[in-house]
Order: sequence, then C-alpha cells, then structure tokens
Amino acid sequence: MTDTTVAVLGTGIMGGPMAANLAAAGLKVRAWNRSREKAEQVDGAEVADTPADAVAGADFVLTMLADGPTVHEVAGGALEAVPGDAVWLQTSTVGVEWTGKLAALAEKAGVAFVDAPVLGTKQPAEQGKLVVLASGPDELKDRCAPVFDAIGGRTMWVGPAGAGSKLKLVANAWVLALTNATAESVSLAEQLGVDPELFLESISGGSLDVPYAHLKGGAMISREFPLSFATRHAAKDAQLVLDAAGDALDLGGVRAALGHLKAAMDAGHADEDMATLYYGTRGRQARRGGPARGGDAR
Repeated sequence: MTDTTVAVLGTGIMGGPMAANLAAAGLKVRAWNRSREKAEQVDGAEVADTPADAVAGADFVLTMLADGPTVHEVAGGALEAVPGDAVWLQTSTVGVEWTGKLAALAEKAGVAFVDAPVLGTKQPAEQGKLVVLASGPDELKDRCAPVFDAIGGRTMWVGPAGAGSKLKLVANAWVLALTNATAESVSLAEQLGVDPELFLESISGGSLDVPYAHLKGGAMISREFPLSFATRHAAKDAQLVLDAAGDALDLGGVRAALGHLKAAMDAGHADEDMATLYYGTRGRQARRGGPARGGDAR
C-alpha cells in the first residue's frame, strides 16, 4: 500500500471497476457516488459521504460521471477541499465545450487538470484494460502513471488538455457508426430471410472482420443485451460528436446511430446496452421486442 490517495467521484458501471483496480494496485481509494450503495460495492475503498469528504487531502481526484454538467456540479462543489498540489484526472466523456469549462474550473481552483477520457466499456474497465487518452502538462506524466497503469492497459499522452477529449470523440464516431452498421446488416439479413449468423460468419477471419461486430451483432441476434454501455449514454456521446463536428462535416453514420438510439430509448431501452439501437432499425411494432429470424417483423 502506498501513501497515494485517489478520490474517485462516480462509481457506476465504469467508475466502480476503475476504483476497485486502483485499490487492488495498492493505492488508497476514497469512493463517492450519488447512490451510496454503489460506492459501498467497491472492494478496498473507503466510502465518503460527500464529494468534499472524498477529495480532502487526496493526491488525485478522478471523475467518472455521466456528463459535463454533472461533473461540473459535483467537482465544482468539492474542489475547494482539494489540496493545492493535487491533480484532477477527468476521465468522463464530456465533449469539447464541457472539457473547456472543466479546465477553467480547475484553473480557478488552482488544481492541475488532466483531461483523460478512456476507451472501453464495462469488461475492459473490470479487467484494467482501458485505453487512457491523457492530455495535459508533460511534467505530470510520471506522476499520473501509477493511476493510469492501474485502470488501463495502455496510456496515450496526446497533447495539451482537451486533446484527449477530441480524440475520444473521433473514436466514438467510429464505434457508433460501427454499432449502427452492424444493426442495419443484422436487420437487413432478417428482412431478406437470411440467417444473420451467416453475415457474421462471412466476415469472420477476413479483412472485414471486427471483433466488436461479433460482440454487438451476437447480442442483437440473440436479443440478449448484457449491459456494457447504456443506450442513453451512447446517445449523449453521439450528440457530443455531432456538436463537435458542427456544420462543417456530414457524419451520416453518427446521425443514423443517434436516430436509432433515440428510437430505442423511446421504446423503453434507455438503460439497456447500446446494442439495443438494433430496435431502432425495425418497424415501430418490432421495437419493444425481438422479431424472429427470417424477416417476419416489419
């Protein structure tokens, strides 16, 4: 056990495993979550009653919360309790605009700020195999390494604070479009009376193969959606990507994904895995449940 204390604010589906891995690596962890029971589930962590209690005397503050406004609210009320030599590691996906606001909040509080969103969902978080897209002052790289090594399998330092969030949006654009394309292919196969498993078999092992397509495609085909990343969070991320692109780009794949995610949310799948955007590709009567293979639902 080292003397390094990490305050983790947000211990949900991502923050919980990250906090547990920090504790397993020998770091002292204080955990806070709006729903206290989730913080209590983190092995090896001391549960704090408030964000201010969590960050008091901490060497690092790590935020993993739903969106920019939530991070701003939680951190804004706690930063005055953060020691002046502490580092704020902001790992949530909040987009370009909110990253700027959070960096300004840190500067006002006199706290070093590292923008470090992560690539990966529930399973990589549990395995400590996230990819950390870190951006911030070069002199903090070595200091942050033990924390990032505990939560991730790889850390990329990509530039000044804000560069990490921009890269995360780029990667998310690809993930969203890929998930949506997989859903469209599965739905089209069913509509044409083709076993969608044959689609996945046809791309397997070749230059078109992507493991993620098998993961999400298999969930869509089986109509079983173990939660890895919620539909409502994916919709938030899709909107962040489109906001960043503005009018300069036509990100049709992301726009299609957002439309299907919203349709899935309207059908009651907001808190299920983002693979439920599959239902957004189906006719309205099919969105609540799963049509049988072979295209009998329209």
